[in-house]
Amino acid sequence: MANDPAILVADEPTGSLDSGTAMAVIDLFATLIKQGRTILLVTHDKDVAKRGSRIVTLSDGEIIGSEKREGAHA
Repeated sequence: MANDPAILVADEPTGSLDSGTAMAVIDLFATLIKQGRTILLVTHDKDVAKRGSRIVTLSDGEIIGSEKREGAHA
């Protein structure tokens, strides 16, 4: 974050966190998005995924679904 990256990549950022801390992380991402940042987040947590503006679903290395969600920004 110190170098102001164009894209922040987060691989399972909430994977080993309790639910309260996990939501605090996602809320922080929401704040960053409102500031104009782009976040690419990988997760198995469907509740976390639902907060994204676009959900791409993969299975066995193949894209099996893509959904753009209006107004859903972390």
